[in-house]
Amino acid sequence: MHSLIMGGGFGGIAAALRLRARGHDVTLVDRCPRLGGRAQVFERQGYRHDAGPTVITAPFLFAELFELFGESLHDHLALRPLDPWYRFRFPDDTFFDYGPGIERMEAEIARFNPEDVSGYHGLLAESRELFDIGFRELGDQPFHRASFMARQIPRLLRLRFDRSVWTMVSRHIQHPYLRRALSLQPLLVGGNPFDTTCIYGLIHYLEREWGVHFAMGGTGALVDALAGLLERQGVRVENGRSITGVHRTGNRVESVSLDDGRQLRADNFVSNLDPMHLYGELMDSVPTTARIKRRLSSTSMGLFVLYFGTDRQYPEVAHHTIWLGERYRELLHDIFDRKVLSEDFSLYLHRPTATDPGFAPSGHDSFYVLAPVPNLLGDIDWSVEGPKLKARIIDALERTILPGLGAHVRADFYMTPDDFRHNYQSVHGSGFSIAPLFRQSAWFRFHNRAEGLRNLYLVGAGTHPGAGMPGVLSSAKVLERLFPSDAEAA
Repeated sequence: MHSLIMGGGFGGIAAALRLRARGHDVTLVDRCPRLGGRAQVFERQGYRHDAGPTVITAPFLFAELFELFGESLHDHLALRPLDPWYRFRFPDDTFFDYGPGIERMEAEIARFNPEDVSGYHGLLAESRELFDIGFRELGDQPFHRASFMARQIPRLLRLRFDRSVWTMVSRHIQHPYLRRALSLQPLLVGGNPFDTTCIYGLIHYLEREWGVHFAMGGTGALVDALAGLLERQGVRVENGRSITGVHRTGNRVESVSLDDGRQLRADNFVSNLDPMHLYGELMDSVPTTARIKRRLSSTSMGLFVLYFGTDRQYPEVAHHTIWLGERYRELLHDIFDRKVLSEDFSLYLHRPTATDPGFAPSGHDSFYVLAPVPNLLGDIDWSVEGPKLKARIIDALERTILPGLGAHVRADFYMTPDDFRHNYQSVHGSGFSIAPLFRQSAWFRFHNRAEGLRNLYLVGAGTHPGAGMPGVLSSAKVLERLFPSDAEAA
């Protein structure tokens, strides 16, 4: 049986490996110069940057892929636990270290509000309940049948899945800064904490269960380890080739077209593409249900990502820093709802040289700074606004946590939603496909078994269970449950 994987992000890689372990002949096609999807690697003047995801949680999901073939991930890659997981910097220059150790967390919380210590335990208990159901029990289960979704409704109602993450956190935490820090996780998967379903509150316990890790050599080294596994197992990989069309006859996909003029046929097809792109721009005839979902779907926010090196080091800056501006709810409203580019911002800073000095020349640092911004529905001219935003970010960091930055920046460049649209074929230049709203989760999200088609399957951020590395890896486990056996497909 021949299976064709369209897209080489983590979801596509995981799908290719899981199907190969079942004996399928597997071909993977991806438009990027190297595997990994958004997890590309940039190198400029001796500085290395992970282009996309940098936070590794639930590392067992990667280990499973090697175990399918009797191998160990740790023979090919070193994962290092981080401490702290994140350092939050607030507008008044106070800091909050969020990381391992319950007693240390209690002490950190007590510095802001002693009464919130007991509240945090309540939050963690609620997060664990969400985790047990949403991740352990349902995270790798198919949601393509309405009857399965219907059976979950009583539990969903009991857990109040209609609440937002912000509402859930505010129920337990009183201090405004702690509310911001502990409600921020939805932004890591493309959601507004004030709108994202509280199911994503399970991230608190997921982080507590397995910690936050860094792959030595970066996320790119993790991709390289997986690429080596694909090669050893005989999966054919074609990089630098784009899918330009998906062709169906009746309820089956027959072939896909490539940008070099070829047509590839297979028994089954797995899409790791943005579902909005797949159904809206590649398919010559789209099933009704998928067409309706595409028309009604809300996409996640855009990202402005600034990369640079410095010819000095900033040892006081943690590996992961969340730099929060004065506004929180109002800024998110500008980004997600009004879709306007504000003068202010909040930032995520990645300083990999805090853990792996090999990301920069000796005595230097490497940085990746991410600012959530409106997606392309905001009609922002990034050729004009990009340089302005870069200058504002460098100025703000220089005045706060990176003194003297302007004089020490080296080899800087950036990506905007325009680049996400062009490089990754992300509809509206969104950073994380469709937004993690309640009305776009589980059965309401794009199905892992394509609506109306027998031999097309979906993995990745836009399908169940959602964005983030644990989500996209779990989507491949869902697919494995759906895929027909050789006997059924014959």
